[in-house]
Amino acid sequence: MKRRTTTSRAGGTLVALLAGAMLITACSAGGTTSETSADRSTGSGGKRAPAAPSAAPERQEDGAPRKESGDARETVPPDYLSTFALDVDTAGYGYARRTLGDGRLPAPDTVRPEEFVNSFRQGYERPKDNGFSVTVDGTKAGSGADEWSLVRVGLATRTADDTGERPPAALTFVVDISGSMAEPGRLDLAKKSLGILTDELRDDDSVSLVTFSGEAETRLEMTRLGGNRTEIRDAVDELEPADSTNVAAGVERGYDEAVKGHRKGATNRVVLLSDALANTGETDADAILERIGDAREEYGITLFGVGVGSDYGDALMERLTNKGDGNTTYIGDETQARKVFVDQLPAHVQLRARDAKAQVAFDRETVQQFRLIGYENRKVADEDFRDDSVDGGEVGPGHTVTALYAVRLRDGASGHVATATVRWLDPKTRKAHEETGSVNTGAVDGRLWDGENHRFQVTAVAAYFADILRGGDLPGTPALGELARHARRLAATTEDSSVEKLATAIEQADRIKGGGGDEPPGGGAEGEVG
Repeated sequence: MKRRTTTSRAGGTLVALLAGAMLITACSAGGTTSETSADRSTGSGGKRAPAAPSAAPERQEDGAPRKESGDARETVPPDYLSTFALDVDTAGYGYARRTLGDGRLPAPDTVRPEEFVNSFRQGYERPKDNGFSVTVDGTKAGSGADEWSLVRVGLATRTADDTGERPPAALTFVVDISGSMAEPGRLDLAKKSLGILTDELRDDDSVSLVTFSGEAETRLEMTRLGGNRTEIRDAVDELEPADSTNVAAGVERGYDEAVKGHRKGATNRVVLLSDALANTGETDADAILERIGDAREEYGITLFGVGVGSDYGDALMERLTNKGDGNTTYIGDETQARKVFVDQLPAHVQLRARDAKAQVAFDRETVQQFRLIGYENRKVADEDFRDDSVDGGEVGPGHTVTALYAVRLRDGASGHVATATVRWLDPKTRKAHEETGSVNTGAVDGRLWDGENHRFQVTAVAAYFADILRGGDLPGTPALGELARHARRLAATTEDSSVEKLATAIEQADRIKGGGGDEPPGGGAEGEVG
C-alpha cells in the first residue's frame, strides 16, 4: 500500500472528469412501458414520442415558432413539449429539514421541488433489464383548483445486483477540513461516515483520501481495502480542522488522484464531503469545472457531493454536481450518514444509465396549459433531447425519478393527455435507448385526497410543501396546517418513517410561520403555457 502526504495549491493542473450519479431513493409499483433503441448520432432507428421534434423551429418576435412552406413562413402554435435532464439530487430536502429543525425557514433559492419529491418512495414497477420503466398517472389537483390536474411521470431502474456481482469501486474522497468544518455535525460526521464506509466496502474496492482547507493534500493514494483497513482508518482519524475553504484546490487534487488511481473495469468516483462554503481560490462552479471538462469522456469518473453543516453552500454544491453530471445528498446526523454510506453507496457504485433525459409531449387537443414543478436547473432544449452530446443525468440501480406537472385540461377534453419518453445511453456500450409511457383523461379524473394511491399523495404533499417554502403559487396548494394533517395520515397509512419526518418538517414550518390558519399560500395563479 502507498501512503504519502503531498501538497498542491489551487492553481495546479486539473486532470479529470466529473460525470456521475448515485442514488438516494428506491421503490416499486405499476405502469406500462415499451422499449426502443435509437442510433446515438442521428437519433434514428427507434420509436419516438409523439410530437417530439427533430429540430428547433425558428421563432417569430412574439415567441411563436415558424415553419417553412416554400419561400413563405407560416406561424404554427407553440410546441407542447417539456424536456429536462434527470435529477437524482436530494440534498435540498435534507438541508431544508436541518434548517427547519434549527428553527429557521430555508432560503427560497435553496428549495428545489424535485429534490423534495425524489426523497420518497414512489412504488413504480421496475424493469427486468437495464434502463427504465415509465409510469404516467394523474389525479385532480387539491381543493379549490378543480380545473387543474396533477400528472406524475415516474421513472425507475432495476435494483442493485448482489454486492458480490458488482464491479469493484475506486473511490477518491475529497474532505473539507476548513475552519467552518469544526462545528459539530460537520467534520466529525464526515469522519464517522468514512469510518462506517471503510467497514462496508469489499476487499477488492479501493479508496484514496484528499483533504483541503487553504490548500489541498493527498493523505492516502489509491489503496485496496483488503489488508489495509486499519491504515485507512488511521488516515481518517488524523483529520483535524484547519483554516479557509479552497474548494477548487480540493476538487483539482481529488481528480488528479482519481486519474492516478484509475482502475479499468471498476466504478471510478470522486466523493466530495463539504459544507461548500468556499472563501479562498476559485469559488465559481463553472470555472472550477471548466478545467476538467476535457477529461470527463476519457476517464468516466463520476461525482457524488455530500453536504454537511447548518450553514451549507447548497448553490455551489448543486452547480458543481449538475455541471459535472453528478448528484448530491445531505447528511445532518449519524442516522442519515449510515443510510447514505451503508445502505446506498456500497451497493450502488454501478450505473444503470448515462446522460438520461426525459421529454413529455402534451396533446394540444386536450391540454390547455401545463407547468413542470421544479427542474428549473435541469431544463434541456427540446431539440436537444436526442442529441447525445448534450449532457443528461446519470442514474444508478434501484433509483426512481419523478416529475410532477400541474395540467389544465380543455373544457370537455377526452382522450390522450401526454406521452413521456426517457432516453439514455448504456453505461458500457454508449448505445442509445428509449422507453415510453402515456396517460389519458380518464386517469386524471380522481380526487387527490380521496383516492387510494397513497404514494401519489406523498408526492403531492412533498411538492406542495416545497412550493410553499419557495413562495410559489401552485394550484390547489393547501395551507401548511392542512398539509401537515395529510402527511400525518399518510405516515400512518404507509408506515413509512420518512413520511413521518416530512410531517414533522411541515409542522415545524407552520410554527415558524406563526400557524397560517386555513388560508392557502399563493394566489392559485395559472401555470406556464407550454
